[in-house]
Parts: sequence; C-alpha cells; structure tokens
Amino acid sequence: MKIFKRILLLVLIFVLVTVIYNYPKLNMLSGYSAKNIASSVFVANRTLAFTDKTDNNFAPVNLASDAIDLESKIATSSAFGLLTRKAVYRKGLGAVLSLEKSDETANYLVPRRLEADNNTPYPYGNAPQKDTIFANLDYAKIDSSLDFLFDSINQTRAVLVIYKDQIVSEKYADGFDQDSKLLGWSMTKSLLSTVFGIMQTQGGINVFNKAPIASWQNDKRKNITISNLLQMNSGLEWDENYEEISDATKMLFLERDMTKMQENKPLVGKPNETWNYSSGTTNLLSGILRSYFKTHQEYLDFWYTNFIDKIGMNSMLLEADLSGNYVGSSYSWATTRDWGKFGLLYLKNGNWNGEQLFTKKWVDYMTTPTPTSDGTYGAQFWLNAENHFKDVPSNMYYADGFQGQRVYVLPDQEMVIVRFGLKNFDENEFLKGIISSIEE
Repeated sequence: MKIFKRILLLVLIFVLVTVIYNYPKLNMLSGYSAKNIASSVFVANRTLAFTDKTDNNFAPVNLASDAIDLESKIATSSAFGLLTRKAVYRKGLGAVLSLEKSDETANYLVPRRLEADNNTPYPYGNAPQKDTIFANLDYAKIDSSLDFLFDSINQTRAVLVIYKDQIVSEKYADGFDQDSKLLGWSMTKSLLSTVFGIMQTQGGINVFNKAPIASWQNDKRKNITISNLLQMNSGLEWDENYEEISDATKMLFLERDMTKMQENKPLVGKPNETWNYSSGTTNLLSGILRSYFKTHQEYLDFWYTNFIDKIGMNSMLLEADLSGNYVGSSYSWATTRDWGKFGLLYLKNGNWNGEQLFTKKWVDYMTTPTPTSDGTYGAQFWLNAENHFKDVPSNMYYADGFQGQRVYVLPDQEMVIVRFGLKNFDENEFLKGIISSIEE
C-alpha cells in the first residue's frame, strides 16, 4: 500500500508539474480557438460546427472545447477545463479576445463607412461585368492551373484570376462563393503599408522621418525611421514564433494594446542593416498612424474612407484590439473579389478610376528590396526580386498571409491573382501555369 501511495503521489506531482509548465500554452490554444470562432461566425457568417471541422481542426487547437452565444455574440473555448478564453464580437471592429469581464460589454467607437456602388460593373463597382473573351488567353490552361489547387492536398478555398480588369477565371470550394469573406492574415500588413502610401501622397506623413516614439528618444532607437519599420529592418528584438510562447503569441492573445509590445523591445542590430520579420512592428506602425490623427474616430475612418471603401472593397472588415487599434499584422476579412480590387490598385500604380490614391513612386519604394532581406521583402509586401519563384517574372510582388493566402500582382502580364486556402502550395508551378496561358 505504501508503494502504491508513493507511485500515486509521483504521478500527481508529474501531472501537476506538467500542467504548470504547459499552462501558458493553454492561452495560445484556447485564445486562438475562441478568436477564430468568433470571427468566423460573426464576421464570415459561418457556423461553429463548420469552423471546428475546417479551420480549428489542427493540433493542438482541435483539443479545445468550443461554444457560441449567438445572442451575446461571444465565443468561448476551454482547454481541458483548465483555462477558458472568451472572444467578443463588436460591430464594425470584428472579434477580440477579452481580458476581463467588462470587455464583453464595453463601449467602443465604430468606423464610418462609404456607401457601396452596386451599379457600376466590377472592378470599379460591385455589379456584374460584361462577358469578355480574350483571343490571346488559353482558358483551358487557366482552368487546369486552378484545378491543380482544388485537390485534397492543397486545400484551396478560392482562386480568382483578373486580366486587364476582367475576371477571366474564378473557382470556389464547397461552402464558399463570391460573397464569402475570407481572412487575409498577414496580408493585412500590406493594407497597412497602403495607408502609409496614401498619407505620404496626401502630405500627411513622411515615412523617411524618424519614428515618433517618445520612449526611444533617449537611446539609439531614436534613429529608427518609419521606413525602417515598414521594411522590417529596424534592428529591434522580436520573436515571431507561433509554435511556442513568443512575442507574437503574447501580443495576439494577451495584450490589450497590441501597438505597444514592439515599442518596448531593445535593439539587437542596427537600423537598415538587420531585417527581421515582425508582426509587432506592423502593429507598432498602426499605433504610429493613430498618432497622426487628432481623434481616434478619424484614425478608424481614414482606412475606409480614403482607401478600402474608396476602391469598393465594401465587404472588408478590419479587426481591432481592445484599445480600438487596427491589428495591422493579422486581422482583415473580405471577399475574394474585393481582395482582387486591392491587387488591381497596385497594378494601376495607385490610380483608381482616374483618382491617384498613391503614386508610382510609392509603388517603386514598396517594391524595392529591403537591405539584408535577400531580395524577398519590400515595405510590408513580399518580392520575387531574386527569382525565388524561378518561372515567374522578377517584378512580380505579393501580399502574403498564413496558410497560403495570397494577392499576386504581375505588372508584365497585367494580371492579379488571388488565392485563399488552409495550406501552403507550389506557388511557382501554379503561377507558371497561369502565365503560360497568355499567348504571344
């Protein structure tokens, strides 16, 4: 009996130590699940069952027990009954993880939106396009390239191909269509960069000035420019790791104001000489944008009235943190066609239906490789400058999100290609197939 008691005690101690050691990770598990469910149900109009089966079906997130309160618009996720997180939906700002009970009923500002144009044909409005057949396109090749992505391995949800302003191919997985809102993840970073480009063009900001961060003025961080931050080349410390407890996961699951975490990090390199991908940097930039507006309402409105709604991305919703700042690193939802409009804005060098939102000079800046990024990164956009995709033009650039969310801009081909899914894929082969459909 004494031996049995000792063994039982050792087992209990082991279990206790294991729980204590892994307890912080439960925040990531239950936090991811609750936030994703709240956004999926209340922003994208999916069901809890569908989200658990398709979006939250990977380890360890699939270990959480989930529930939804449709009336209160709250999602709850529990990790083995040891740690429970809630995410609350706020109209106009999307879903956010609560940190205390009062967050579930707190008042908040709502961004003001422009009215949608449902009469003008796509892309300048939301009405259907007239059928246009291009004699120089091999439509069979395009369809074959799309079919390649819609197998059980690639787990693609949506693909859109635009050529000379015309939708030439579009395909969706079961359960999705042209009205389905899809999460861009880190493609949101490219949206944030665009806001800077618009403000730069309007004269409201100069990205080559020093970053206006008061806490940096007494140390070497005072030399960091806004451009250094846009190019992820500030030299600031940051751990972008989603497999463990890291700076990135702490920011997304535990911070009330996500714009502050990167601000508090020390230098571990030299500005303009130390490229390091950081979602914290993008959210810091969102906070910097906020500082250029007199009121928080103006900050919330500007993204829509001067950019998103102005080009008719009316389905888009930017999600904000508990402090009301847009989570520029990660959270934006829109239909595939609206994401296509975003790519077209860049293909047209910032000119939208005769109005210059930003200049060709901004596009050149944004697509110039960041020092020490090996030609892969510009200003919150990814590049093909060193032909990482060997069968794709080197001037192709793209917005990039987790699990293979993409908006590709191909200037030489006058094309924009959008892809959404749950898994990365052979991008070179896919793009090669689409490009080869254009006959000389």
